[in-house]
Amino acid sequence: LVLAFQVRLVMKAHSFIRENVPRVLSSVKDKSGTVHIPRISQYLYFLFAPTLIYRDNYPRNPTIRWGYVATKFAQVLGSLFYAYYIFVRLCIPQFRNSSQETFNLRGLVLCIFNSILPGVLILFLVFFAFLHCWLNAFAEMLRFADRMFYK
Repeated sequence: LVLAFQVRLVMKAHSFIRENVPRVLSSVKDKSGTVHIPRISQYLYFLFAPTLIYRDNYPRNPTIRWGYVATKFAQVLGSLFYAYYIFVRLCIPQFRNSSQETFNLRGLVLCIFNSILPGVLILFLVFFAFLHCWLNAFAEMLRFADRMFYK
């Protein structure tokens, strides 16, 4: 989680620098009196907005739909509980039984193949919980109107 958060911050910092340095350098080169430097509030909004491309202004919704936010957080919670259920019911028994036996390649292969389907289901649940529910909930709370996460 920490590594993913750091990668996200590095990508956002790169986008911020890439968008603003040419603008500042061109205004210094032209020796114009005004240099447009982004405000701290614009940068802070960008840090929390579910986008990796910096803009000075983003399209905004007029209001926050708190029912929608609560629904998305409930879906995240439901996805986590369902992933836990799948893990406990389908993955742990496979490895618990294999730990009581002597090690052999056949048992290892069977254990891995029996865990593939539950692992894929958990992966889909994590992607749904984060990419769809979590990002949409924060986009709604920030009134972020451009919701094209999948494009």
